[in-house]
Amino acid sequence: MKKQDFIKIAVIVCVLAGSVLLIDRIGAVRWREESQIVRDAVKRAALTCYAVEGAYPDSLDYLKENYHLSYDEENYFVTYSAFASNMAPDIYVVERGADGR
Repeated sequence: MKKQDFIKIAVIVCVLAGSVLLIDRIGAVRWREESQIVRDAVKRAALTCYAVEGAYPDSLDYLKENYHLSYDEENYFVTYSAFASNMAPDIYVVERGADGR
């Protein structure tokens, strides 16, 4: 094998590896953005409830039923932990099947 052929193969391998890393990085950014959108929607619904009713709701189901909260439940798992009716709840969003990103 000539030195030029080896260099061409090395360049192609580097370009392919870089492409794979870039695609993975873009996927991680997309996941973070979508998770943040879901979290913001839950937070906004809880704040609306607080403004209208004077208390944060006890459950996520209450927000779904009374404030039309919706999100892709097949892809995201949301935990909603309300400590007291006058304290903002803890909201966590996890992508189902997340691979550690």
